[in-house]
Amino acid sequence: MILQTLRERFHSALSSLVEDPDQYLDLIRSSQDPKFGDYQANFAMVLGKKLGCAPREIAARIVEKLDGEDLFEKQEIAGPGFINLRLRSDWLADQIQKSLMMDQPGNVPVANPKTFILDYSSPNVAKPLHVGHIRSTMIGNALYRILRYRGHHAIGDNHLGDWGTQFGMIIYGFRNYLDEDHWKKEPIQELGRLYKLVRKLSDENPEIAQAVLNETSKLHHGDPENLKLWKEFLPVCLKDIERIYSRLGVSFDLTLGESFYHDKLAGIVDELIAKGIARETEGAIGIFLEGQETPMLIRKKDGAFLYATTDIATLRYRQETYHPDAILYLVDSRQSLHFEQLFQVARMIGLENMDLVHIKFGTILGEDGRPFKTRSGETVGLEFLLDEAESRALKIVCENDDAKKEGPQLLETERKETARKIGIGALIYADLSQNRESDYVFNYDRMLAMNGNTATYMQYAYARIRSIFTKGGIDSGELDELLRRACDEKISLIKLNEPEERNLALELLKFSDALDSVIRDYRPNQLTSYLYDLANRYSSFFEKCPVLRAEDDEIKRSRLLLCELTARTIGKGLDLLGIQTVDRM
Repeated sequence: MILQTLRERFHSALSSLVEDPDQYLDLIRSSQDPKFGDYQANFAMVLGKKLGCAPREIAARIVEKLDGEDLFEKQEIAGPGFINLRLRSDWLADQIQKSLMMDQPGNVPVANPKTFILDYSSPNVAKPLHVGHIRSTMIGNALYRILRYRGHHAIGDNHLGDWGTQFGMIIYGFRNYLDEDHWKKEPIQELGRLYKLVRKLSDENPEIAQAVLNETSKLHHGDPENLKLWKEFLPVCLKDIERIYSRLGVSFDLTLGESFYHDKLAGIVDELIAKGIARETEGAIGIFLEGQETPMLIRKKDGAFLYATTDIATLRYRQETYHPDAILYLVDSRQSLHFEQLFQVARMIGLENMDLVHIKFGTILGEDGRPFKTRSGETVGLEFLLDEAESRALKIVCENDDAKKEGPQLLETERKETARKIGIGALIYADLSQNRESDYVFNYDRMLAMNGNTATYMQYAYARIRSIFTKGGIDSGELDELLRRACDEKISLIKLNEPEERNLALELLKFSDALDSVIRDYRPNQLTSYLYDLANRYSSFFEKCPVLRAEDDEIKRSRLLLCELTARTIGKGLDLLGIQTVDRM
């Protein structure tokens, strides 16, 4: 909200100096040190070179043209040409009051909404979800929520692996190694067992590996028996996946697996051959791309299609059906080459009117610094992680509740529900608070800590604010009515007399800017960092500025309103990350 206002004011001031002021507006940033003001505009040095003038002279000309009497308490030129800005406290108070009147905090719709398709999670359905699915699923879910909140048209597409070699493995295993009792009682576990068994046998025995390929080929060519088995397996797999998604609070607009595109693949290959984009290579069909020795294969020697073929068909379908401005692929860094090739092919076949972005991310590591696995060396199941996080959270909730001076406050059902929100929230926040391109070490104790940049700390900050209203018997509805009357009568209810009050107000008004930072670089950790800073600002405010025991009713009312907007902002910020709040901890 603040940055948008500053950019509008500086755009006008810069227009008298340059024809394209927009390219310089990102150089307006929050000050690192409050003694220099609230914000700093750093474009005078760049413009000095462009215009052949001393930067301080450029800065002075900009300040002279700047319309800011209602906005700035101080505009100061420092050093070689920095423009330091301190905002008026009465302007901040007015913006806080306006924010309180909004249905949702910081929700200023974007001027030019776009259509985004987000391709995230995308598991192979024949296998249980595991730790490796956390990052794609949660980063994609957060970006989807934030884009929609800012007014964009976001479409979440779970591009399932429901047609690949893993089904050949399961079909082969089902025919040769099925445990019928286990299949009847625990079908998804039996399919997982068969997959692991046949994959191991395929690595050891070339004949079994070939038999698996034969089963896959028969499925893809419409063999009635294999299709029947596939149709029997698929609902079981999807039901189990949906159960895990439900626990995570994740949903999608589309769930179109690879099978949806299968009948389009032969046509895609024929088209690419006809256009001279693809050609035969050692019996297969591939696309030779500039600067790459190895072709991108789109059809094997045996006539089978590949992931690349499906991805090209998917791109074509998405453009023709949804006309997106951008498609975002949430896939780990190891697939970088594949997406470089795919995006090149997209341009070659004329899919040019949309941005194609590979949003890559790093690996979740164990304490030994290697990819996180069980002690036996197997990949950790996602459901196990969720169960363990909830179990550990329940222990913490019970210990804290039992230790209260007035005695336990939560019913058993409340303890479990609180633990569910805390445990699941801890997992999600621990992932999203990382720079997505970095690896990070998985550690339950750190992610469930009550202090530091964790979901638990953020949920506690929210609960602490709500407890003020409970203890004071404050009716939020009455506050809302008071706000409406004040706005009608043009009365200011917000008083920013103390530095901590002003600092909190300033931070609250940065919410929409934080969301824009996430979208600019597709990094949810920009939002977690903002929420952590906001919680710390609130903590300083809470220590220095009594709320229920304020010196008079006017200040008490103002501080209650600051508390209310802080709770709303933290609550909405966590919600956009896919994390639920709790009213009592």
